[in-house]
Amino acid sequence: MTRRSVPDTRNSRLPHPAAKRSVREGWQGWDTYAQFYDWENARTLGRRDVPFWRRVASTAGGPVLELGCGTGRVSLPLARAGVELVGIDRSAPMLERAIKALRRCRTSHRTSPVPPHFVRGDIRALPFDDGAFSMVLAPYGILQSLIRPRDLTSTLASVGRVLAPGGTFGIDLVPDVPKWREYRNRVQMRGRAGGADITLVESVTQDRAKRLTTFEQRYIRRRGGRTTEHTFDLTFRTLSVPQMTTELNRAGFTVEAVLGDYQGHAWDDRADVWILLARRQA
Repeated sequence: MTRRSVPDTRNSRLPHPAAKRSVREGWQGWDTYAQFYDWENARTLGRRDVPFWRRVASTAGGPVLELGCGTGRVSLPLARAGVELVGIDRSAPMLERAIKALRRCRTSHRTSPVPPHFVRGDIRALPFDDGAFSMVLAPYGILQSLIRPRDLTSTLASVGRVLAPGGTFGIDLVPDVPKWREYRNRVQMRGRAGGADITLVESVTQDRAKRLTTFEQRYIRRRGGRTTEHTFDLTFRTLSVPQMTTELNRAGFTVEAVLGDYQGHAWDDRADVWILLARRQA
């Protein structure tokens, strides 16, 4: 299958995260997080999930869409492996870093057979043609940033529309979100980046009724005699495997596998990661 024309929505007029809203949105905070995202993830998740998604994407037989591609942490290795990939993200600063990373790959001759295409857009209303993709991937808990039930419903419907019949939808859930205990101003991480000392100070709050966990992140950057602080919130929704399976069934998907790690072992509710591989019904 050949992908039809994909509109470039990087300049789309999306609501700015700084705008005041009466209801919090799950995408708020990610613009500020962009400058620290790769630094933090190199010390936590790293690239443990990349080989898994590379194996899954290699079976697509056509173009692959990554939801919440961010800085290209997953997108770029998949593209270098020959996957025809489109990455979509709402955050312009995240995408700017993905594009810069792609340019660095070209400069160092680490080119991809088919360079990835990065698009700015909302995963609740994907700006692509019907059936444009053979596979859609949602790595590293991206669906848990959809903090209202209707946001998830809209996203699954949108994925079902752009995914070809019989295509695979791969989802990675982070199971430990609701297990975080509440605390204030705990130093979680220290290190260096770009010639500066960086300290992450974190606070966690739980809204058990709405199944939401909010991480207040305060990054303190010290370079020479200058100190700057960057504070933002990231909110995630608890999604269980049975709940996700039910939502997928309602959206026209059939769950074919539930895995408990990136090596493909079987899932149980104590597993470190919760991976669902679903197929869009014809």
